[in-house]
Amino acid sequence: MPASPEINRAIETVWRIESTRLIAGLARFTKGDLGQAEDLAQEALVAALEVWPESGIPDNPGAWLTATAKNRAIDRIRREQNLQEKYQEVGRATERQEQSVEDEVDAALDDDILSLIFTTCHPLLSEEARTALTLRLLGGLSTAEIARAYLIPKTTVAQRIVRAKRTLAEAKVPFEMPSRVELQPRLSSVLRVIYLIFNGGYSATSGDDWMKPELCNEAMRLGRILATLLPEEAEVHGLIALLEIQASRFPSRTAADGSPVLLLDQDRGKWDHLLVNRGLASLDRAGVLRIPFGYYTLQAAIAACHARARTADATDWKRIAALYDALAQLTGSPVVELNRAMAVAMAYGPEEGLELVDELIESNQLEEYHLLPAVRGDLLQRLSRYDEARVQFESAAALTSNRVERAVLLARAGECSS
Repeated sequence: MPASPEINRAIETVWRIESTRLIAGLARFTKGDLGQAEDLAQEALVAALEVWPESGIPDNPGAWLTATAKNRAIDRIRREQNLQEKYQEVGRATERQEQSVEDEVDAALDDDILSLIFTTCHPLLSEEARTALTLRLLGGLSTAEIARAYLIPKTTVAQRIVRAKRTLAEAKVPFEMPSRVELQPRLSSVLRVIYLIFNGGYSATSGDDWMKPELCNEAMRLGRILATLLPEEAEVHGLIALLEIQASRFPSRTAADGSPVLLLDQDRGKWDHLLVNRGLASLDRAGVLRIPFGYYTLQAAIAACHARARTADATDWKRIAALYDALAQLTGSPVVELNRAMAVAMAYGPEEGLELVDELIESNQLEEYHLLPAVRGDLLQRLSRYDEARVQFESAAALTSNRVERAVLLARAGECSS
């Protein structure tokens, strides 16, 4: 008899909650073999789908899934005679843990989750592979869900995940926390993956959707896990501050017809002030831990300037311009320079900003970046140079792959023609 939709939804919810801890624990159990750990977790999920509709969901579903997965591991090892020694080792470990799976030491499990995060975000992998593997093993998303989120074929996602696991296995990457010497560069890779996941949902670069909240929510969940496990790392708190303040704007980022509403035009009364306050608290925590600010904390400080302004006119653009100046010096990024140009234009006038944008154009660093002509068009429009602005908006529209954003840019080009 097939399970009811209600029980299937409940099992799916349990999986989303428990899969990270389950796979992390199993990865330790399998000596860092992520492929085997995921296979065992999936076998446990299949068993749950078979058993729970009849027996009901157990009081501690995570413990049930863990015990089931480890029993499957023992069964698998029993069938492989050449792994008898490993079977005995696993058997001994299981005997110690079977007394009460529920009483596993939290600190050890935290270490396992951290080890899993640092493994899936290993710099040996490409950014695309890190993102896919992290969403799969830490986010519990299926390959189909990841493919839908990024508008790429399911087979592409599956191949990235398989190759990532193979790369880690062939390189014999240990399943462990990085050493103190390695921690900061490895942590940068982890933060970068979480940041990319959030940005992929906050402003979709392709397709018909302006936002993909499921990706943003997953990034915030991962960031909160990391902040809990690494409470003394300032940039972790800086990143979660940035994500939460940015996410607070979701309710006001689209109009009733689904079209985007830009920051300065948003109804700030609709912002999620619980998220704003949480973000500001995380920013304060980052500031206590580290001065000067790092990359993500500087961005969070910029977002906080917007969050603290009750109206767009009350925004402290001079402080934002100064923060962008610090960020530009830290990164040397042309994208940051473009944002700094916009902040300078808001603080000191469009002529000042346009001068900086034209310097970027001369450097040829952002030739295919649609926001460069979009920003230039905005500044030209503010200077009443409408014909030039129209050309820039049309160029920007031709460069973007997002249908909604293209429509907005073409509408602004139309404004300059009337």
